[in-house]
Amino acid sequence: MLEVIFKVFGNFAELLRWRRLEKKRRCMKPQANFTILLVEDDADDVLLIQRAFRRAKIANPIQVVSDGDEAVAYLSGAGRYGDRRQFPLPVLILLDLKLPRRSGFEVLEWLRGQSGLKRTPVLVLTSSKETVDVNRAYELGANSYLLKPVTFRALQEIMKAINLYWLVFSEMPMPSGE
Repeated sequence: MLEVIFKVFGNFAELLRWRRLEKKRRCMKPQANFTILLVEDDADDVLLIQRAFRRAKIANPIQVVSDGDEAVAYLSGAGRYGDRRQFPLPVLILLDLKLPRRSGFEVLEWLRGQSGLKRTPVLVLTSSKETVDVNRAYELGANSYLLKPVTFRALQEIMKAINLYWLVFSEMPMPSGE
């Protein structure tokens, strides 16, 4: 087994570095109590994203809303989203841009204007490759702009990367008052 790994990494120093990182990764406590808000109107995409999270063994609860107005209601705790035990504030938002009622751009602009929520990381996950959309998302405060992949395997890899970078290695801002 080590010989195979050694061939992949090419030298012993690289192998040792990989083993240290693996050991560190296994010792890290997953932040399974950190809620992720998925703002997505396509039911098929919702199912695929949820499945990709499960396949990647990411235990974080995912709350799903299907349009921009519902996202604002969830984030502001309005109406049925008033119970923060049932609908906790997310530490990470996956946001589609092309949404009914209120676009992802409008949600992002609203979010960045809210003092208690404006530091919440927002990862745009969309099918739009348009430069104008990419630029506008970043101008409005998106933390990342990701294209929805064509294959499920690629989606699963993106979810693993999101988990590792945003939920394991990054220090997340906590919502005000918590």
